[in-house]
Amino acid sequence: MTATRSKLDLQEDQRVNVSKAEAVSCMVAIFERLGNTPEVARCVAEHLAETSLSGMESHGVMRTLQYAEQMQNGYLSVGVDTQVIRAPSGATHVDGGGGIGIPAMVQAYETGMQMAVRTGVSALAIRNVGHTGRHGAFADKAGQEGFLTICVGGGNRKNWPQVAPHGGAKGLLPTNPWCIGIPGGARGPVVLDFATSKIAGGWIYAARSAGAQLPDGCLIDRDGNPSRDPEAYFSGGAILPAGGHKGYGLALMGEMIGEAMLGPSSTECNWLLVTLRCDHFRETSAMEVAAEAVLSDMRNCPPAPGFDCVEVPGERERDQYVKSGDRIAIPKATWRQIQELEAGLKA
Repeated sequence: MTATRSKLDLQEDQRVNVSKAEAVSCMVAIFERLGNTPEVARCVAEHLAETSLSGMESHGVMRTLQYAEQMQNGYLSVGVDTQVIRAPSGATHVDGGGGIGIPAMVQAYETGMQMAVRTGVSALAIRNVGHTGRHGAFADKAGQEGFLTICVGGGNRKNWPQVAPHGGAKGLLPTNPWCIGIPGGARGPVVLDFATSKIAGGWIYAARSAGAQLPDGCLIDRDGNPSRDPEAYFSGGAILPAGGHKGYGLALMGEMIGEAMLGPSSTECNWLLVTLRCDHFRETSAMEVAAEAVLSDMRNCPPAPGFDCVEVPGERERDQYVKSGDRIAIPKATWRQIQELEAGLKA
């Protein structure tokens, strides 16, 4: 095990090491008892565990608590199937049936790649889904199979007014993520997966669950004042946009695509996924050599004060997964809540 890289202000002795197998077994039991099919329960549990093992705590095992609450209160549908729909206009839509969005996003990436094999490029919409997990995992897989993918989400800002626009003191936008993945060099794909907010919404839920504070400069309270307390967000505060006007601009573009172009969204965001077959443009080995030259220049850059090295997006997550030894360092308070949830559903 390596030290946990986290935005939560927690000491290592406030965490418990849980094997991937134990975590998956517990989560599968929870999701099945809440009415999901065994296939959906396994898909979601494996995704959450692998996300935690990759060091992305905000989108990992702790999400079990949020998903379970949403399934219990009817926000998320259970026992539903994902459907691929061809519209009369020729557009392709992946419909998640109002359920958890991870299986729908798996289907969307697979469909997008299948379409791009035939035509070189494809575009499809993903609708009617709940939270769709860590998009970097899907983009990484597509990159390994030779595809460039661009995915952006937006819409439903009336139900998810989480992020203040640049210069504003009130949450008006969702976190509207972007994810871009492309085949890289010798160390695998380059994957850029980010919320347009200063911090992903999942970190706020993770901090609340663990009883932790958040980093400076991420939140404002209901009066527009800076705060590190996750409860400030739940009491009418907001997340700040990443990079000021640039994050706000990307979030606004996500809203224009997700709502103005794709139409009214239900549950959470609408998504647009564009997939390109890279060897349609350049032979695979030549692209890999050129990519490695670019990435080597980045890695060999002298580090600035306070940094150990220059990193390539996507490599940290893959390295962390290998170093994890299939053991997840979960905040003790969070793991206790998950175990209590499983026990309560069993009763």
